[in-house]
Amino acid sequence: MLSLVAVLAVLAGIIGIIGSIVPGLPGPPVSWVGLLLLYVWGSGADTSGDPMTLSFLIIWFVIMLVVTVIDYVVPASFTKLTGGTKAAGRGAIAGLIVGLFVPPVGIILGTLLGAFLSELIFARKDGWQSAKSAMGALLGFLFGTGIKLVASGLMMYYIFVYMN
Repeated sequence: MLSLVAVLAVLAGIIGIIGSIVPGLPGPPVSWVGLLLLYVWGSGADTSGDPMTLSFLIIWFVIMLVVTVIDYVVPASFTKLTGGTKAAGRGAIAGLIVGLFVPPVGIILGTLLGAFLSELIFARKDGWQSAKSAMGALLGFLFGTGIKLVASGLMMYYIFVYMN
């Protein structure tokens, strides 16, 4: 049973890391499920035999919640700070989805171009204002993605630590 739990926990960690980049997959929450699986059904002990504690699991749950909320708030805030509208945010998401077909360059360029074109066409802003908004949307996306990757990567590390 432990080997199945370990495989499922590692799979959750991998999906969590992928979900930190791919829209629609909740990265950190899936990674946290990997920790939960090891706590509930695995040995939940590291190589020296120290068990995973409930406090440890709760702390990572709080971190996961904070990172998830930040990921929803930060991109819109960065876009708004640079004078962008909701059109820039929607365009950035659309560009990101299109850019997924040419990773990693397509993801970055898609986000940037999607926000820029949306501001230009739908918000009727000039080129300079559209570029500022697009840069804000891109920076917000990169910050949100980065913080999710760090959290999911650390949870993946702990999945390996407590897999023994």
